[in-house]
This record gives sequence, structure tokens and C-alpha cells, in this order.
Amino acid sequence: MKEKLSLICDRLLSHQQIACCQLFFGIPHHGKDLLIYNILDLQQKPLLLIGHHGVVSAMTFGNAMSPVLLCSASDDYIIVWDVQKCQKQTQKGELPTGKVIGTLLGKIIHLSFCFCDERVAACTEAAIYILSPKTQETQSRLTGHLGPLTSAEFCPWNENVLISTSEDRTFKVWDLNTETVVYQSFVLSAFPLLNVMFLESERFLIVGSADGQVFCYSIGDNHKFSPVTKLDLQKLEKRYKVQRRNMSHEAEVGESSTEDKVETSKPILALFCPLRNKNINEIDNSWFCIGSSDGLYVVDLATSELSKVLFFKEISSLSINMAGAWSISPKFENTMLVLVSSLFTPRVALMEMCLGDLEKIENGDEGLSVFPSSPPLHRSSLNTELKMKEPSNPKKKGSVQEQPLVFHSKVKSSGYTSSPRQVMFSPKTNAQKKSPPKKSKNVSSLHTDYPAEDAAPTIPCTDLSLVNNQVLCLQHSGDGKQILCGLEDNSVLMYKSRLTGKPKIFIGHDKPVRSVSWSLSRQYWLSASEDLSLRMWTHCSSEPAIVMGDGMFSKPIRGAQFYYLDKFVLLGSGPSLHLYLYNVDVTSDDIKRYHRRSVFKLATRLKTSSTEITAMSAINDFLSYIVLVCGSDRSIQVVDMNRGGVASTMAEAHSRSIHCITQNKGSRFCTQTSDSYNLFLTSAITDGLKLWDLRTMRCVRRYDSHVIRCHPCFSSISPCGRFIATGSEDNCVFSISAHPSLPLISLSDLLSVPDCKIPVWMPVFSLMVHSSFFKLFLYLAAELHHASSNCLTYLNM
Repeated sequence: MKEKLSLICDRLLSHQQIACCQLFFGIPHHGKDLLIYNILDLQQKPLLLIGHHGVVSAMTFGNAMSPVLLCSASDDYIIVWDVQKCQKQTQKGELPTGKVIGTLLGKIIHLSFCFCDERVAACTEAAIYILSPKTQETQSRLTGHLGPLTSAEFCPWNENVLISTSEDRTFKVWDLNTETVVYQSFVLSAFPLLNVMFLESERFLIVGSADGQVFCYSIGDNHKFSPVTKLDLQKLEKRYKVQRRNMSHEAEVGESSTEDKVETSKPILALFCPLRNKNINEIDNSWFCIGSSDGLYVVDLATSELSKVLFFKEISSLSINMAGAWSISPKFENTMLVLVSSLFTPRVALMEMCLGDLEKIENGDEGLSVFPSSPPLHRSSLNTELKMKEPSNPKKKGSVQEQPLVFHSKVKSSGYTSSPRQVMFSPKTNAQKKSPPKKSKNVSSLHTDYPAEDAAPTIPCTDLSLVNNQVLCLQHSGDGKQILCGLEDNSVLMYKSRLTGKPKIFIGHDKPVRSVSWSLSRQYWLSASEDLSLRMWTHCSSEPAIVMGDGMFSKPIRGAQFYYLDKFVLLGSGPSLHLYLYNVDVTSDDIKRYHRRSVFKLATRLKTSSTEITAMSAINDFLSYIVLVCGSDRSIQVVDMNRGGVASTMAEAHSRSIHCITQNKGSRFCTQTSDSYNLFLTSAITDGLKLWDLRTMRCVRRYDSHVIRCHPCFSSISPCGRFIATGSEDNCVFSISAHPSLPLISLSDLLSVPDCKIPVWMPVFSLMVHSSFFKLFLYLAAELHHASSNCLTYLNM
């Protein structure tokens, strides 16, 4: 941000509408007159416009480049000036004149042109006047707000629609043809609404209030306004400062403490978005700018986070420290012009901003990736091996040596030294049957990708009710054959993929099972419970092969899973990560059936900076050093198991503790780009769902359409990387396209229609997505509304 010109005015212009366009900017002079400056030649003498008898209270420029229209308002007149025509009149020595389009309408607070400059909306304290610059007539008078009006803007794609804001803390949508209100919002804030802005590309409406609240609505057909997100500028600023401090590794306590002591209000004085150039697609309209009293804030709509902040105090070349009013010109090439008036001094500054600098995001260390760039270190815990004890030698000193049965050195009839006789014929009593040709075809089909153009699963196939049980967790085996379900009654059920037949039941835990995990080889699987124990199971036995408990953990186990191609068992308990080596002995002995020959050994224990681990995730399908850990302090930590420490930390990633973290782990049935594996999801109560990029440790997308207010709802990424499924508390499941440019797709209609033979559900807490045999399935666990049972359902494509 550079300051091109700074002017000292004859009076304070802090709470007054000033005007700026691509060619000119104007300010009041001596109250009644106007000074128009040429931006292309700032050394030129400004144009003086005389015509008002009262104090000018508002002014604005039109949208056309030729002719450039200026509308100014006072208590007596509303005048429209042709600036270029007035320049020619001044050069001829004549007095510049304009058209009076309104007389004695009261104090005008805000003026705005429509996009074709054929209408002007003038806001007074009680009404909105729609004026015509051509006919110089008042077309309509709109009343209905309970408080003084603050702004009014025309819809860019429908000029017959006008949206107004007021001090009554609501906004109204007007139909100018019928002069009626087609939509009225609720009371949005405790402070007045100041500004409104349209995003034409996204069909969004953004409203700002005096206390720094920003409300975003999506505009549908027939004037349907749906709330998308709500932002608090003060909270966004605090989160941005913490992230920037973590990225720069400069945690200066003294400097941050002085800033936290002084809290200033951040009114939304201006909302604007750069226009997309039709020839150059370098500018992304997924972000917009907020002008406040202390600086400029750039908000990314995809993530609802601040991507950049330009504070006036941090730029020493600026003459303004606190802003009272903003006026923004449309985009000119790659720059934007901003006219800002000082809050406490009679000064106005013209600033120039480069759009490339606004889009530039401060990234962190780009060296982080789930794929290792070097072999493990020599002293790394990943090189630890489990040394098994060799069986003891029965030969001891002083013991009797074994003697032959006969005392002759050679016995011909014994056959000890002679070669074995050749067997002429022996029947094949244990001949194995050849596998049928169908089995070979199925095996070969497992290595074939399923069609990538298929849509998300929406067709219900099976609806299975679990009486008096609640499904707490789900996990598929990876090959599309079996599914594990952790239940509230301390048991684990193993179903077939189509939920047919009776399940295998595994019991042994004393409290509800919160986590289940399959091994990559699908020979073993884990179950972790609230009884502070972890059990490893095999298919050949209904009893666990390994039990980790008996006071080993003082805190509940979070996210136990296999790690590093099934070499380790990784789990989180309290503030520490535990990495265990194991060896499972599957041999059976009926006499010593209670004697466990399987062993496990602690390889390493890493303590994180958080007070307690709430969720964790790691990739087991290929070698990776990275483990993602979420703490009770609302942080996300990237742990490097190769070096044995925390590689990066993202503080205050959510407004509350994260209860779910999901990585894009892929599948053997589909392929993805290597960069897509660096994406992961986090979810927190009341804070929605966020998609992160591990390479930059920044949020790249945020989803707020699903309801998560009281209960933790989990999410899942499809193995193809194209879809995201998340539970919700409003009786529905959401299937989201993982591509940032595509909107969120709701499946609530399909899940609640009685014709689909699916009962009306309560909140969906657990779900998963997996692919197999050219199919993509979505498994859901939902609680029924008027019953103490649970419903387990899977949807097919």
C-alpha cells in the first residue's frame, strides 16, 4: 500500500461519504463546494464545483468511464455532474453546472448509482428515494425500516432489486417494480449494519456491522437468501496474529501483551472486491477486502480466514493512522485506488494497492509432506526392531549326552547310513483343489480403477438396525470385504461389506469402544476403549492376541492405529504419542490357550506441547514420517517421527478443541496425484469443517453448511479424493465435493424421504467412505429419533 497524495481539509470528514473512481476523486470544500482531483495528473489544479447551498453530506461516482458522473447531495439539492463536461466548461471560463434531480429530501446519508448509471438511490434517515438522472424525477420512495438508513446498493445482475441496511440492525431486499419488500432479515447484530456488497461471480451478499461482524448470504432463485457464514473481525485478527507469529517463530511476549491490553472497535467501513479481468484470469474472486478503522483486511471466502492484513500503523509512509471513511475505485489494470479520510484529523489520503500483493499469502515452511524425502536417521525410533528371544538350548554342562539305541558302529539293517529308497508310487491324499476361474477374475479386478466420473453415492441399499446399541466408530478393511463397528455396549461387530449375514462378535472391553483400526495386511485389527486398554485381534481367534492395559495408560486412548506399513502400533494417550513394536503368534495350543505368546515393546514415547491429545492421524498405506496430532489447546501439531519431535504447530486452528482429523489416505482401487495426499480435514463443535494443506499448514477450504452444535460429528474422505462426507445434527448427511470451486451438495432430501425406505434420522455421528469393485460406498451410523436403537446403512452409487 503506497500513499500517492495527502491533503489537509478545512473540516473533519470522518463520518461522511467521500467519492473515488478510476480517474477522479472528490472531497467537500468549505462545506458547500466540491473539489475534484484528476488521479492521472495530481499536479493539476482541482476542479471546483459550486451549486449547493447546504453542507454536502454524501457524494459518489458512477460506474461508466465515459461520461464520468458524480452525484452529490446536501439538505437542499441532489445534483448529478458530468465531470468531463464541467472540465471543458471551466477551460472555456464558464461556470460548471449540473442537473438537480432532487430537492429538499432531507439530510442524505448515502448515495449509490445502479450499474448502468440510470438510477440513483439516496438514503435519508427515514426513506430511500430512487431518482432518475435523465428525467430528473423521483421514481419511488421506499419506507419500512425502524431506524435511520445507513446504505443501499443495487444488485449487479438485477437492477430492479435493491438492498438496504439500517440502524435497526436488519437489511431489506426491495423489488423496485412493485416497491415492496421481498425479503427482510432478522436482527443480525447488537450494532447498526453499515455496509452491503454483492459478489456477482459467487452470487453472495455480504453485510458488515459497526461491531466488526460480517454476514455472508447466498442468493438463490426467487429471492431466497441462505446464510453461509458469519465472521468476527476481532477474532480473525487475533487468530491471524497467532498464525503469523508461529510462522515467523517470533513469539515476543512483551509486544503481544501490549496489543492485547488495548482493544479497539473494528467497524466495517467498506466492503469491496476486485473485478475479474475478462482477458486475464489471474485474480480470484474467492476473496474480498474489508476497510476498517485501523487497516485493510483481506478475507478468503473459501476458508473464512484472513489471508493478509495491512495495518496503517505498520506502514510508516502513511499519514493516516485511523480511518473514518473509505471510498474504493474499481480495478484499474493490476491496481486499486483507495481514498481514506482520517478519523480524528481533517486529512484525506489517496492510496494505491497492488492486487498481487493482496493475493500473496504468507506461507509457512513448504518442506512438510507426507512423503519422506530422505531415509530414516540411524538413531531414529523407526529403525527399532523387536528382538525375539531364542529358545533355550536343552544341552547343559554335566548332563547326560544322547546315546544311540545300538552299540554297533554300523548296522546294515538299520538304514541309518543308507540312502532312502525311491518311492515308485504314492497316492495324493492331500491334493488341493484348483481355484475356480471366478476367483482369479475377482483377484485381477481388484487392481482395476473404478470409473472416476461417477457421482457421490446416493442410493440406499441396506438398512440394518442395531437394537439397544449405538455405533461409535466405523472402519472398513480396505479391500471392500469387511467392516468393523465399535459399539457402546463394549463390543465390536464385524460385518460383511453389504451388511448381510450375522456379524462376528468380539467382546472383552469393559467400556464403550471408541476406536477401531485395520492393519494394512488385514490380518489384524485394533480396538481401543474408554477402559484405558487396547486390544489386538486376529481372524482365527475370538480372544485378543495382545492386550495393552493394566495401568499402562493414565488417560483415554485416542486414535489407535497401525503405522509404518504395520510395523508399529501408534496411539495417543494424554499429552504423549506412544509407538509400540509387536509380534503376534497365531499358533494355537489347547493346553496353554490362556498363555499369550504374542509380545509388544515400547519403541518411543513423544510428548507434545498440548495438555491432552484429542485426535490423531497417520498414514499406514505407505512409508511416512508424519503424524498429525490435535490437542485440547485447539492446536494442530505435525510430529516428525523420524527426528522425534514436533516439526510445525498451528495454534488456534479452531475456536474449540478438534475432535476429528481425517487424512486423504487413498486406496488400492484408485490413483491420485501426490499433492492430494497432503490434504487433511479437521472438525470441531460449532466451528464447522476445515480442509488443510500440510505443505503450507494453512486452511484452504471451510465448510459450514452442516450443523454441528453439541455433538461431535465425524467426517471421511473418499479414496478417490473427490468427495468428503460429514455427519450433521439436522437429520442429514452431507456429501461435499473436495474441489474448492464446487459448492456443497446436501443429501438430506434423499435420507429423509419415506419413499426411500429410510427412517427419519437424528444426528449422524460416525461415517466412512471407501471404494471397491468399481463402486464407491458411503456407510452411515445414525441414531433414531424415537427409539433407543441405531441404524447402520450404506449407500451405493
